[in-house]
Amino acid sequence: MAEVDPRHARYPFLSGAREAVAVLSVAPTELARADAPAVERGAERVERALMAGRVDAESPDSWRPRDELLSYPVARVLVSLLDNDAAIRKYAVAEATTARERLAADAGAGGAGLRSVDDRTLSLADALQEFDVADAVRARDDGRFDVDVDVYLRLADPSAGDDWRLVNRALVDGQVPVERDELYDLLEERVRARVADGLPIPVGGEAGETLADALSPEVARLSTLLTDRAPKIKTGPVDRPAFPPCVEALQERARAGEDLPARSRFALVAFLVDLGMDEAEIASETGLDEAAVEFPVTVLADGSGSQYPMPSCETMDAQGDCVNTDEVCERVAHPLAYYREATD
Repeated sequence: MAEVDPRHARYPFLSGAREAVAVLSVAPTELARADAPAVERGAERVERALMAGRVDAESPDSWRPRDELLSYPVARVLVSLLDNDAAIRKYAVAEATTARERLAADAGAGGAGLRSVDDRTLSLADALQEFDVADAVRARDDGRFDVDVDVYLRLADPSAGDDWRLVNRALVDGQVPVERDELYDLLEERVRARVADGLPIPVGGEAGETLADALSPEVARLSTLLTDRAPKIKTGPVDRPAFPPCVEALQERARAGEDLPARSRFALVAFLVDLGMDEAEIASETGLDEAAVEFPVTVLADGSGSQYPMPSCETMDAQGDCVNTDEVCERVAHPLAYYREATD
């Protein structure tokens, strides 16, 4: 079995990583039929993208570099089979966000300049070379970088805000000075564009049907994350004694400092968002870190349909969060319906 470069597993969008996948000669259909670990990890990539805005594993030590590398093409197929444009956008953003964080950590380990670190990490020089802009970026003595103006215009995304428009930037001898974090931002946008390129993957014909069938359990589960947003409940002050048992249990676990699974944490936050709570109120109510609350609150507010509201009772049961049921639970199909009935 060919050995996988850990750097390719860490940055699967690299051209070298694509070549490594080709060398392995393992099709997603084969992985799905064999119930390979890469399929589970690929589904986790998509789930984490939709619920946490990132794709890193919740238990990194559980996956071999081979599984991590192969999970990327599997994830691309899965998000394509979801047939949801907003989900694809969020997936690409999440891959890029995670890559940026990793690059900042790797490049930081290599010092303030552009030099490489080792073959397990990606240096800033490596990243610039990957996107064919290494000759256009030069380190300055003050910790910033000069970027050739034509490359700056190619990398910068004007939709990111007025600060990125050239008219609002310094321009000296055909070069635009940028802070280190800004250079990471520019590379993050290139990663996002590369990940999004080719999505959705066409899955047609007999081979496509076979692949879709093999991945149908994962697609069905991930599809529960794409339910249309339900209207928020606006009934004045929150009535905590009316919370359904599943929410009470999640809240107690969060307050006790337990590291909730991403789907459980997101379900809890989604319920409180539907009651009209903001980030600070949810953090106070649950004991969750406010930074961990920020992403779910943001995506739940955007109304794009690329994330779920508080899951149904059936979904809560399937993910192991339906506990301590009572007589009201027997009559309702959704935790919000429980709350409505309890507050009528």
